[in-house]
Amino acid sequence: MNIRNIAIIAHVDHGKTTLVDKILHSTNIFRDNQETGELIMDSNDLERERGITIFSKNVSVTYKGVKINVIDTPGHADFGGEVERVLKMADGVLLLVDAFEGPMPQTRFVLQKALQLNLRPIVVINKVDKPNCRPDEVHDAVFELFFNLDATEEQLDFATVYGSSKQGWMNTSLTPTDNIFPLLDTILEKVPEPHVTEGNLQMQITSLDYSSFLGRIAVGRVARGTIKDNQPISLMKIDGSVVKSRVKELYVFEGLGKKKVTEVSAGDICAVVGIEGFNIGETIADHENPEALPITSIDEPTMNMQFSINNSPFFGKDGKFVTSRHLRDRLDKELEKNLALRVKETDSADSFMVYGRGILHLSVLIETMRREGYELTVGQPQVITKEVDGKKHEPYEILVVDVPGDYSGKVIDLVTQRKGEMHIMESKGEMQHLEFEIPSRGLLGLRSQMLTNTAGEAVMAHRFSEYKPWKGPIPGRNNGVLIAKNGGSPTAYSIDKLQDRGSFFIDATDEIYTGQVIGEHIKPGDLLVNVVEKKQLTNMRASGSDDSVRIIPKRQFTLEECMEYIQQDECIEVTPKNIRMRKTILDEDERKKFQKMLKTEVA
Repeated sequence: MNIRNIAIIAHVDHGKTTLVDKILHSTNIFRDNQETGELIMDSNDLERERGITIFSKNVSVTYKGVKINVIDTPGHADFGGEVERVLKMADGVLLLVDAFEGPMPQTRFVLQKALQLNLRPIVVINKVDKPNCRPDEVHDAVFELFFNLDATEEQLDFATVYGSSKQGWMNTSLTPTDNIFPLLDTILEKVPEPHVTEGNLQMQITSLDYSSFLGRIAVGRVARGTIKDNQPISLMKIDGSVVKSRVKELYVFEGLGKKKVTEVSAGDICAVVGIEGFNIGETIADHENPEALPITSIDEPTMNMQFSINNSPFFGKDGKFVTSRHLRDRLDKELEKNLALRVKETDSADSFMVYGRGILHLSVLIETMRREGYELTVGQPQVITKEVDGKKHEPYEILVVDVPGDYSGKVIDLVTQRKGEMHIMESKGEMQHLEFEIPSRGLLGLRSQMLTNTAGEAVMAHRFSEYKPWKGPIPGRNNGVLIAKNGGSPTAYSIDKLQDRGSFFIDATDEIYTGQVIGEHIKPGDLLVNVVEKKQLTNMRASGSDDSVRIIPKRQFTLEECMEYIQQDECIEVTPKNIRMRKTILDEDERKKFQKMLKTEVA
């Protein structure tokens, strides 16, 4: 059968999941009366809420008798572990670029991976219906990007398709049509058929699926030979050992689901059931003469956080899974499918060091665990340093900020305070496009400050660049915090009295405990406050003193904002219903003793 394998790559929010929706609808995969909703591929709750793709997914459609396997990939560099391995299954890529924004840092990151794997690119300039879009300039910018990434002559001769996924049209010119068939025709014409070599079976496991009935399912592309139902095979492990096994069931992708088949030949993507204890990157090979494929290398993690059990006074109130055994089992389960994650034991049985690609990567894991009913405490994110030639090195990132011209000065000021260096500054219409190189540490807490200083207008994106020498101390949060002196129910009377001391993160309806971070102090240095004090009632009345209290609404924090806000001696308590910031040591006297001890050690 005629097959094309294609991956869709793009920056976050450039419309790739919408395009996959349109491809599915155009190829009549659904019944006419079937309700499908929008963004069919973003099936995970978190993906729908944030409007980003986190997990890569496969679908397959048939067009003009050719089977097209489409792989939707994440656009965010934090999920690069997903991208790197799924591109192995494709022969071509659709590079989707916004007709106004042009190529963005994440586009560059994923495209670089695709070009290194020698995939044939097709450029889709999307959203040409937007006002003030500039498709011709964007086309030139994409060509320049290809050139900078050392694309081959063949790759530089890419086909370009223009259109609007949302309106459901694509064309090789800027003339609107009423369908996306020109895009599908370009795929058939430009993407090569899978290269098939003769020989014994070889299939690399590049992704995995899980079913409560079938267990873990290996997904990959058959590189050589054929794989059959009930066939004995060898599993080539990463450590070099060989485990004999047998295929129980075979599935290929059809539409949004899977279809059971008896055999799959080279070039097609399939799912294999019945193999125990496999890992991503391992090879399913011939039973008699096994040969392994080279293992995909994954970029190393750049950030770590301490995950430990919830030890606050409110322990066990919300969650179902609260012990260290629950935490360990859940992290082990995550390691099976989350390639870019690492977990290490610590001196304490209740804590684990979790290493990831960035704040978003780690926060998605914490948010998922929280929704599953876990309670945990997470510490401040730390960057991972390396020793190179006896010198300390830290990860650096390329930071791109698009901001209205009036605010560009504030942005440059903010980033340079955090040891960032500006490399590019250019105008894009009314927006200023700024590019910096900044230590990963400098990004912690930058987003919230940036949005405050630019009235929410700044659009920022970043990607890992390389390890470079340590840049020295970076200023963190300027203000101290307000800490609860007593636990209980806060009173409106107390909060009102203390409002000139800072802004609060709690309402009069929230329960609090001693040592919880309940607000931000207006000055540097932490302040202990009592917000549970009730008003003393007397039988005296005075005009004006009984006015109703006026409380400013509390500041709401998302999980990522909390992770960027906390300092080294603070942590976040995460439960299914609440996210609270607190001091790691709750008792004030114990905290002071610990601070004194640290000072004497440093001295």
